[in-house]
Amino acid sequence: MDFRKDSVKLEPLSMFSQSGLTDIILLLLIFFLLTSSFVTNFGIRVNVPQAESSVTNNAQQISVAITAEGEFFVDGEQASSGNLSTIIRQVYQNKPSASLVVRADRDAKVDDAVRVMNIGQALNMNIVMATERD
Repeated sequence: MDFRKDSVKLEPLSMFSQSGLTDIILLLLIFFLLTSSFVTNFGIRVNVPQAESSVTNNAQQISVAITAEGEFFVDGEQASSGNLSTIIRQVYQNKPSASLVVRADRDAKVDDAVRVMNIGQALNMNIVMATERD
């Protein structure tokens, strides 16, 4: 039963328009870019203390993370407590104007943070303690 006035048979589309699909992909890309975090993630989970004010530092930096278990990470690479001063010194030779950023977990021992700061002081580095803003 054909209800069309003319008896012309319509052929299926031979070309598929991809403009709608392209729009969806573009919107998904924009969504994921906007919802992703643009903060540098060092990969080591450290709960740093809270601070009232903050200072941003765009200069070169050497990051030393201290976990609650007493592990040390220099620029993301694990370092033993015996080799800590040697590794910081080697990294400092590659970045002579870098500041030492200490990212100690709030449950870490103060002695571990002071040890890292003493190494930075011996190398005459600028020492910064990383915190999170309230």
